[in-house]
Amino acid sequence: MLNMTKNQVIEVRNVYKSFKAVQAVKGIDFQIFKGQSVALLGPNGAGKTTLMEMIEGIQKPDQGDIFVMGRKWKGNENELHREIGLSLQETHFIDRLTVFETLKLFASFYELDQPRVDEIIGIIGLDDKAGSYVVNLSGGQRQRLALGIALLNNPAILLLDEPTTGLDPNARREIWSILQQLKEQSQTSLVLTTHYMEEAEKLCDRIIIIDKGQILRQGTLEQLLEEDNGDKIIEFSLDESTGITARKPIHSKFQIQWDANREKGVIALNQMETELPEFLNFLNQNHLRLKHLECRRKTLDDLFTSMTGRRLHD
Repeated sequence: MLNMTKNQVIEVRNVYKSFKAVQAVKGIDFQIFKGQSVALLGPNGAGKTTLMEMIEGIQKPDQGDIFVMGRKWKGNENELHREIGLSLQETHFIDRLTVFETLKLFASFYELDQPRVDEIIGIIGLDDKAGSYVVNLSGGQRQRLALGIALLNNPAILLLDEPTTGLDPNARREIWSILQQLKEQSQTSLVLTTHYMEEAEKLCDRIIIIDKGQILRQGTLEQLLEEDNGDKIIEFSLDESTGITARKPIHSKFQIQWDANREKGVIALNQMETELPEFLNFLNQNHLRLKHLECRRKTLDDLFTSMTGRRLHD
């Protein structure tokens, strides 16, 4: 066993993974500690799922090492399976089993009895669906069932790959509520992949931003937003009569990021009281007429855009 840092549950060391000509993961390093909730945040195709599958032991790195609870997967499969709960992007169930029967089946793999199954049904809020066939569940209910299966063995580490993708807002909030209760009531370490910035902000203590197989930045939400210039965002559009809507506006000290597809510009400000009047004066001097202006706090999507020139959902 590796002599790991106190309370460290996952360590990823200089990991690479390729599929034919595609390099999915390019030299990634990070650590996760007991009780932490960590988001691997990035757009589709960023390498999040490949990285998660290597942590889960489903894929093997081409180069580098991954330690889970101080162990590598090879030769320690049985011990690590008991430490981990996981939910993949898609879970296939036996349609003609009920919710209760499905959980009882998976509980038998861990030699767990019926009281634990009943407890999990309560945790995931499917009490009224315990006798329903899985085939009759909604998408959100099926995802809650998948989460319940991942929680059966009281895992030290819970790994969730895109847990709310494709769900409607209400179903997404139900999953969030279950995970928030888990954070409050246990020392389980949570690692989830997501391309929803709100999900990362709401559920996770630490965020690792990934794009094109590499870590762009990592830290708490506050650290990430403070490291970037400006903590307030001005989003604006211009009157079409200015003739500027299809290209980036005139250069200025404000480092305007112009989105031609959305026909909107974004700038980050540090001192709203002094810089906003300066910006309005700049527009006036260059005969640029405002159509819309909105002031808001910076988000992870703004940070990702400033680093890559693309939005998380592009």
